Amino acid sequence: MALTETPNPTREVFNQPPPLEGYNLYLQNRPLVEATHREGAGWAEERLIAMGDEAGGEPLEWGRLANENPPVLKTHDRYGNRIDEVEFHPAWHWLMDMSVRHATHALPWIEQRPGAHAARAAIMLTGSAVESGHGCPISMTYAAIPALRKQPDVAAEWEPRLTSLEYDKRMIPSEQTAGAICGMAMTERQGGSDVRANTTLAREAADGSWRLTGHKWFCSAPMSDVFLVLAQTESGLSCFLLPRFTPDGERNGFHIDRLKDKLGNRSNASSEIELDEAWAQMIGDEGRGVPTIIEMVNHTRLDCVIGSTGLVREAVAQAAHHCAHRSAFGKLLVEQPLMQNVLADLAIESEAATLTAMRLARAYDESQAGDETATLFKRVATAASKYWVCKSATWTVGEALECLGGNGYVEESKMPRLYREAPLNSIWEGSGNVNSLDVLRAMVKSPDSVEAFMDEVGAAAGAEPRLDSYVAELKRELSDFESMEFRARRVVERMALALQGSILVQNGDPAVADAFCATRLAGDHGRSLGTLPAGVDCARIIERHRPQL
Repeated sequence: MALTETPNPTREVFNQPPPLEGYNLYLQNRPLVEATHREGAGWAEERLIAMGDEAGGEPLEWGRLANENPPVLKTHDRYGNRIDEVEFHPAWHWLMDMSVRHATHALPWIEQRPGAHAARAAIMLTGSAVESGHGCPISMTYAAIPALRKQPDVAAEWEPRLTSLEYDKRMIPSEQTAGAICGMAMTERQGGSDVRANTTLAREAADGSWRLTGHKWFCSAPMSDVFLVLAQTESGLSCFLLPRFTPDGERNGFHIDRLKDKLGNRSNASSEIELDEAWAQMIGDEGRGVPTIIEMVNHTRLDCVIGSTGLVREAVAQAAHHCAHRSAFGKLLVEQPLMQNVLADLAIESEAATLTAMRLARAYDESQAGDETATLFKRVATAASKYWVCKSATWTVGEALECLGGNGYVEESKMPRLYREAPLNSIWEGSGNVNSLDVLRAMVKSPDSVEAFMDEVGAAAGAEPRLDSYVAELKRELSDFESMEFRARRVVERMALALQGSILVQNGDPAVADAFCATRLAGDHGRSLGTLPAGVDCARIIERHRPQL
């Protein structure tokens, strides 16, 4: 062969995986497909397939563009008029349009049938693999409806707008738009999660509306059409609905001071705002702001579980895909025993989170239908699962990143974006401590909710000795109230793991359930992922979770 015909080794690309794209994000998630049918949402299969098909295509690129081109605050127009608008890359609006068209923000409120929350959870989980930032306003819009229904006259006006399947990005009075998006402004700089320390004041006007003056340290999605806000009245902390425009079409006294420069979630705008005699309507009873807005918080906490589950699923899919196409030391990474151990352990975390999120969503369906036991169960299960699934997502995504080696540390791999997103859901809607203490509060104020939770865990009694032993120890922990607050994280972690173990033993893949019980519930486990004991069918578990292009 002549020298000129010799291939140039510096330009020949080999031993690199193909892009993970062009596949159905729903259908390729086997645990999710199974859970969708099991939890009563099989009727939404066609809708879910459509979402999975669209999300696995061009929107993957939209996610990259939206994060590489973050929002920009425009406080004034060129003439000096105050406008307080946020400018987004077009990709952000494309993502919002996709999620709204697929009813990610509204399905349970427009489909009055069993399984609607579960179907909507599956849709959101699928979309979370594309891009997490736009999930914030989508989630708040979904979660606002139960709170608004505390004030039927306000709900009658706003619910049709917030459940519209048309996304309208224009900053104009909402009665002129095709649809509306809802944000939230609860916390202030001096109090954070302690919202009772809020200083924003509300003054009632002669016509029965209210005027709010104060600040908010975190206002989520300030480009939204309307917000749920907490403010102090003479009767105490109250909940208000505050639109961007007053009823006469003028811009409301809603001023954006700055956008937060965040670790992750860069596509989404989070802000500090000032309220200057801003027009608002009260939601619920005066002085009962926390119980009113908690209806929204409970649903957004559910979405924290779903969103973290989606992040973990995408990270595991990326890791398994990479290892199935990358060779080292003479064979594919996925064929090497230690890497199999790591990938299978990651897949166990993903399946446990998926089944938990979908079981929780079913509880919301049952509760909405009037099932009091489901209402009690979700009271504790949401907080416990939010604590554990969101917290464990951080190290799970980090381990998945490591599977790609140096490639995973490079932005183009998508893994750094997933890694930056991972801690958010553990902080949003209450940090780990807040959710742990919320479970303790339920033990005192609503002991029936703990009983309902333990009944759910006990549904698998007798099926798996390791689970039985773990649950027995958990019951001993729960009966010992001495230093309970100091031990709160330990107790809530054990509750979450017991719930996951019970769900997996009853409904999960047998190999996954066996490995989960061996490593999360019994004594034969290490302190890091990839420490599964001998005998686990790693190949089966990995194949179950690896996307097939």
